[in-house]
Amino acid sequence: MTSRTGEPDPRRWRALAVTLTAGFMSLLDVSIVNVALPSIQEGLGATDAGVQWIVSGYALTFGLVLVSGGRLGDAVGRRRMFLIALSAFVLTSALAGAAVNETMLVVARLLQGMAAGMLTPQNSGLIQELFSGAERGRAFGAFGTTVSLSTAVGPVLGGVIIGLFGAEHGWRWVFFVNIPIGVLAFVLALRLLPKAPRRTTSLRSQLDFVGVVLLGLAVLGVLYPLVRSEQDGWGALWWMPLVAAVCAVAFVWWERRVVRRGGAPLLDVRLFTETPGYATGAAIGAVYFAGFAGIWLVFALYFQQGLGYTPLESGLVVTPFAIGAAVSATLAGRLVGRLGRKLTLIGLCLVVVGLGAVGVIGPLVEASVTGFAVALPLLVAGFGGGMVISPNTTLTLEAVPTRMAGVAGGALQTGQRIGTAIGVAVLASVFHVGIDSEGGYEAGLRWAMLSAVALVMLALVLAVFDIRRRPAGEPRRRRRTARAAAPLE
Repeated sequence: MTSRTGEPDPRRWRALAVTLTAGFMSLLDVSIVNVALPSIQEGLGATDAGVQWIVSGYALTFGLVLVSGGRLGDAVGRRRMFLIALSAFVLTSALAGAAVNETMLVVARLLQGMAAGMLTPQNSGLIQELFSGAERGRAFGAFGTTVSLSTAVGPVLGGVIIGLFGAEHGWRWVFFVNIPIGVLAFVLALRLLPKAPRRTTSLRSQLDFVGVVLLGLAVLGVLYPLVRSEQDGWGALWWMPLVAAVCAVAFVWWERRVVRRGGAPLLDVRLFTETPGYATGAAIGAVYFAGFAGIWLVFALYFQQGLGYTPLESGLVVTPFAIGAAVSATLAGRLVGRLGRKLTLIGLCLVVVGLGAVGVIGPLVEASVTGFAVALPLLVAGFGGGMVISPNTTLTLEAVPTRMAGVAGGALQTGQRIGTAIGVAVLASVFHVGIDSEGGYEAGLRWAMLSAVALVMLALVLAVFDIRRRPAGEPRRRRRTARAAAPLE
């Protein structure tokens, strides 16, 4: 984003603030609804199956359209896709808040998740487009802060909203709060986001519809059994991952065929084989999110069901994680150019230490002081988490050609959504197995934290592998040169 004189446009930071605000809303709706579920059941008389779909349906459609949304942003312009997706998110939020029955709310959540999935890739794509050099690291630092805060403050904000508006109708304002924020973001985005150059080819020639179907079936085959596992068990949909594997193989074959014929693939698979750091970074992100995202459900269940905390008290207990992540993500964005993957390695070590300490300390202290006892370990884990997300995103996308930034960001976040679904399913299952043992809720927390630590340590191994694969003193300008010369260009 440059001015006519060639200097960076001063509006780029304000534009980033607008896009991150919209992104914050879309990611917040992943976790904030969990706190509102009792209110929804009271207000609408929703069934347990309906409640499960209100939560999992959003995550499902969110993950399904990320890559397609990124590709559309690359093809038609990220500003245009941002405005379309933001409008859809505001409208579906209003529809969800105005729901008169369970079915209407479930449909609204499915559509809302789809709008969020179209909106989210535009954030990383716009950062790639608007920023370069050290500024890009700082921009991704702000993005990492947004991701960390949206995940951690959701329960707190949900508890506050329910407390203000009451149990019967408070859940509606969990959705209605998106409307004024979204409208303001839309107006500002119209003024601040750069317009894309006029297209010289038809939109149809830029979209790979066969690839959309194959990738959609592959992602659906993985996500659907995971989001339904708590209600239906692991065995009912055992066949879907097999279908997903077949569709994934067919998708790779088809995308290579499209590239050989000179077409426009949905996701150029050379991103994973010829773009330095992309495949390893995507794997680190997916595995880390499996360990990181699943802990929030465990904490909510442990503190509310196990210790009798209110939703607001439960949310406040995990606030130190959000504070630590917000501080470190900002710092990490400034340091990633100097420390590179070592920064991710340090962050993962801190997460392991923090979550491990929670698993040891939490079950040993009285319920009345548990929140205070785990505050420091959660602060350490959060500080480490902020040093993982933004640097990993920067390092994963730094060699991606700008014209593919949207789809690359969408693919990266699809892996994170799949990792989240796996983590939630695994940690929830381990937590309940622990409860059913003689140790009760204390054993459940201990086992779940141990499982989370194991997943984060797997991401740690991948980070070590990436460091060993690259020369220790490799300057970032060499990787930028590699990007300029990459065949994907």
